[in-house]
Amino acid sequence: MLHKFEVMEMNLLDKRDVEIIAELQRDSRQSVQQLAATVGLSATPCWKRVKELEAAGVIRGYSALIDREQVGLQLCVLAEVNLTKHTEDTVRQFERAVAACEQIVSCYSTTGQADYVMKVLVEDIKTYESFLHDTAFRLPGVTHIRSSVVLKEVKSETRLPIRAPSEGVKRKRRAT
Repeated sequence: MLHKFEVMEMNLLDKRDVEIIAELQRDSRQSVQQLAATVGLSATPCWKRVKELEAAGVIRGYSALIDREQVGLQLCVLAEVNLTKHTEDTVRQFERAVAACEQIVSCYSTTGQADYVMKVLVEDIKTYESFLHDTAFRLPGVTHIRSSVVLKEVKSETRLPIRAPSEGVKRKRRAT
């Protein structure tokens, strides 16, 4: 028998949910009282909505945004990776190894010429060369890597472009 809080149904994000998400993306350290005042709710309903968004997986977590250059990560490289074969085992091993590599901060399975595109952050070009030989070329199934050194980050945004509720953003909402 399911408890009423375990039953999930699909609903749209409403206007308040979108406002809460946008505000948390702007500043996730604000208090529930500050958040509630900004979105026009009282503290308790606002807190309940945040908890519901967290439970539904819409809000996956909270983190600090760090200036990479201030912590010595001067070089950003976009690496296009091709695999020798695309068996389920090779792909799983490759993706597991990528997930364990701290220099790879994002990795996308893509269409086009590359099988994957990775964003790699390191101290300098010498460190990247070492990363290529000691890590990247040894990743399971890798046959070819094309590297593009980033000269300047024109835009590096962490905020998601949340759509208005009428555009059909769906999420699971707890039944009450």
